[in-house]
Order: sequence, then C-alpha cells, then structure tokens
Amino acid sequence: MKTLNLAIAAVVVLVAAFVLNPSPERHRARIKESVGERSPVARVLGVGSLAAFASNYHSVGVASYTTAGDRTLSVGAFGMVWVLQ
Repeated sequence: MKTLNLAIAAVVVLVAAFVLNPSPERHRARIKESVGERSPVARVLGVGSLAAFASNYHSVGVASYTTAGDRTLSVGAFGMVWVLQ
C-alpha cells in the first residue's frame, strides 16, 4: 500500500510539473521585470525588452529555460521563473 501511494504521489508531481511548465511569454515577462527592477535606466531604455526578445526558449517537459547566445538567462519549473544574474 505504501508503494502504491508513493507511486501515485510521484505521478501527480510529474503531471503537475508538465502542466505548470512556464511558457516562453512567462519567461520573457519575468526577464523584462527583473532587468527593470535592477536598473531604472535600463527599464527606461527598454534593455529588458531587448534581452527578452533576443532570448531562445527551451523546454525539457517538466522545466524550461531561456538562453541568449551561450548564456542562460532564466530557468523555470512549477509555474515559477527565476532570472539568473
């Protein structure tokens, strides 16, 4: 019984990860927001919008990330996005 409950819980978590995987738009919005929070000048100049526009979205099913060139800009999972410094 304990093994069955553990298997059910694992399936529920896996399905939730797939369903809540952040979209490209969510990554880009969070990148814009983060750049604007760090620098008011960058916000006025639209640097966050430029960085978000230049990013490439990658999904691995249960998580996702964006890159610009060889640099990772953000990572996301379970509906949340973290912008890397």
